[in-house]
Amino acid sequence: MSPKVFVTGATGYIGGDGLFVIANAHPDWQFSALVRSEEKSKQVTSQHPQIRTVIGDLDSSELIEEEVKNADIVFHFANCDHVAAAKAIAKGAQHHTAERPLWLIHTSGTGILTIEDQRAGTYGIERPKQYNDWEGVSELVNLPSDAFHRNVDEIILGVGEQTPASVKVAVVCPPTIYGLGRGPGNTKSIQAYLLGAAVLKRKRGFLVGKGENVWHQVHVHDLSNVYLALGEAASVGGGKATWNNEGYYLAENGSFVWGDIERAVAQAAFDKKLIPSPDVESLDGAQTTEVLSVGTYAWGSNSRGNSIRAHKLFGWTPQKPKLIDLVPEIVEVEAKALGLL
Repeated sequence: MSPKVFVTGATGYIGGDGLFVIANAHPDWQFSALVRSEEKSKQVTSQHPQIRTVIGDLDSSELIEEEVKNADIVFHFANCDHVAAAKAIAKGAQHHTAERPLWLIHTSGTGILTIEDQRAGTYGIERPKQYNDWEGVSELVNLPSDAFHRNVDEIILGVGEQTPASVKVAVVCPPTIYGLGRGPGNTKSIQAYLLGAAVLKRKRGFLVGKGENVWHQVHVHDLSNVYLALGEAASVGGGKATWNNEGYYLAENGSFVWGDIERAVAQAAFDKKLIPSPDVESLDGAQTTEVLSVGTYAWGSNSRGNSIRAHKLFGWTPQKPKLIDLVPEIVEVEAKALGLL
């Protein structure tokens, strides 16, 4: 019998692309998707006519609980900081039994790994600490409670800990995402795109501090293949995937230095004759915050997490170009959005 699949974030960037891949691979699965309005519903059903939409938002707790109760697999693609939605999902999960378990695939983010910079208020420096999701998985599922996204991670992982026979949890934790999404709504990411827009608006490139801080990267198409692999594993009772305390997946395709991206954005903008010089100036924390309120976090922190689990368990191999290769495309996207091209 085909599984019943409930999805949040279907018109978002990650969820739209993830749903595109999963629904096209498994047209026989029974999908329902939470959407905020009739307009959003039409966006989803125009791309996926077979999907049943339910109108509500992440605060529609009873609706979410009911959908989770009736589902076999849940993909929670939406806002990873929304506590009420996580609690509603956890409540719906408690209706499941060992005979009919829930497979809960949750989206977090490697902002959770920026804890050292967050606590120290540092930016633009390189930190050596690296995490991984294989022998280091216990560290990931027990990160400090003040780390970004951790409060929601605790709720989602907690329901799996309380009832491990009836709720199987996998957390997908992507870093900097880029690339054109294939979903029905938002098709672009945040960090590198906001950087491109900021350089174009101020007509000059910049570094955050020294620009030596390191993050990891993943193209949205490669990321969606992790969700597909987990969904397929869930549909056959767990498959090769691991769940609950070993169900944390850092989905990344190598590291990059933010200063390299910042210089490349300035160069690309200059090459397109959108700014007068390819030079970059170093901004301090206050100056960066003026450009973007979360700029020191988005472009100045360190988030170093190595993906081993998806490679080992189901042979996930990213195929798409690296972020730096797509910088000219990102600058062009932002220039068009600003009416400069």
